[in-house]
Amino acid sequence: MLQRLLMLTVMLAVMLAPMTATMGQTPASAVQTRAGLVTGTTTSLPAVRAYLGIPFAAPPVGAGRWQPPRPLAAWSGARAADHFSASCMQPAPAPFGPWTLEFLLRGPVSEDCLYLNVWTAAKPTDRRPVLVYIYGGGFGSGSGDVPVYEGTRLAERGLVVLTVNYRVGALGFLAHPELTSESKNHASGNYGLLDQVAALEWVRDNIAAFGGDRSRVTVSGQSAGAMSVALLTVSPLAKGLFQRAIVESGPGGLASMGVSGARGMARPLADAERDGVAFATAKGASSLAALRALPASDFARAAGRFAPDVDGYFLPDDMASLVAGGKVNDVPMLTGLNADEGSASPTYGHMTAEQFRLQAAQRYGDRASAFLARYPAASESDARRSQITSARDAGIAGVQQLLTERARTAHTPSFAYYFNRAIPWPDHPEFAAFHTSEVPYVFGTLDALPRPWTDYDRALSDVMMRYWVNFATRGDPNGPNLQQWPAFHSTQRSFMELGLKVGVMRSLDSAVLELFAH
Repeated sequence: MLQRLLMLTVMLAVMLAPMTATMGQTPASAVQTRAGLVTGTTTSLPAVRAYLGIPFAAPPVGAGRWQPPRPLAAWSGARAADHFSASCMQPAPAPFGPWTLEFLLRGPVSEDCLYLNVWTAAKPTDRRPVLVYIYGGGFGSGSGDVPVYEGTRLAERGLVVLTVNYRVGALGFLAHPELTSESKNHASGNYGLLDQVAALEWVRDNIAAFGGDRSRVTVSGQSAGAMSVALLTVSPLAKGLFQRAIVESGPGGLASMGVSGARGMARPLADAERDGVAFATAKGASSLAALRALPASDFARAAGRFAPDVDGYFLPDDMASLVAGGKVNDVPMLTGLNADEGSASPTYGHMTAEQFRLQAAQRYGDRASAFLARYPAASESDARRSQITSARDAGIAGVQQLLTERARTAHTPSFAYYFNRAIPWPDHPEFAAFHTSEVPYVFGTLDALPRPWTDYDRALSDVMMRYWVNFATRGDPNGPNLQQWPAFHSTQRSFMELGLKVGVMRSLDSAVLELFAH
């Protein structure tokens, strides 16, 4: 269920999607990148220009399949960057649970998909802070063209905003002994993460032409995108490519959905290779050459587990060990979770008392009695209430544990949030503050969603955009006319509540934290 939840958070059918403010009609100023000239479009806000579908690496096709991204060939003349590229190969878009069309990809898919999008209101001589957004989707789906990721409003507020495509599913994360053997780095898998590094290298080399400051790059992501950001903070390949990190509903926070923390984010290479061999066998491919000969469409619905691995190249060790050893790209971090990350699950808030007690025994072992004393299931109503409360506390505890471990070796601050505003949706109140629901508030894209927004929602979105812009600008979310957001410390474990109110929230006491300790 979790994989399906994550994989379906970022897809959209093009024929049903409304046009967004990005797609203006007037050509925007030409910009010279290292590979060639690009022209974009104006947006609904005349000061903001959009450059859509800019390639940042060579198409990963043919012999480039399951290879690190290769350098981009230059072009002559001006390239029209006025529409989104195809997204990387993945299942056909299908709304699911709270993720309506506005949360899903809009266009076609292709193996030729390594493109990015830029929104900017800067002059070429400006040096504005940069926000690079990495989408979620369980490492099996996602796209930079999702309507709620549209960057116009954040660009209006002073950022240069990018969304980037990266390979997903089997084409992005297949590991295989033959791939490891042919690699000069003795690594396989993680091609989607290497795409993210290549996009950040493109930013380093080109963003000044769009008015961006290469020394103030924030890498941001949600769900699998947040896991990607966390992994980038410990990858030696990403060193120096960004100066802040935003991790929304990623490691730690997804403990509320039963997802383990930093140590479980990437599996051993040998395990991934074993799964890769099984996948190739199921495809009837007896060799790597046979796999590469298959059409890309064969991988759009490829079954199997495809996710990051500890390859010894992008990821030298599991994340928890790297953090504990201080082997990190030490940058300020803003991270948090939503109150109801797992609300799309049909069991969320609907377990019977017997089911809840059984789950407690399976998940918490010798701590189950203490857990049930704190979250009782003596009656059916108790069990439903305890399921939601304990899931929320598990997520908070996961973030708290992650940041406490980080604080032991980090020299930069971190800031934690808890988002608990339910998107107003009279037909589906059961989804509450669901996984991904903070994203339109952060991007200022509420109007992309046909919901009965209130003045409070718009005010909350304004506050969150100001916090995020401040953090991208200075590595600190605080600024004039905002509630003070204290940094998280091992002795002062403060969270900022964003939603039902905006203000500092009490952290969990040590007894509750002990229940959720891994």
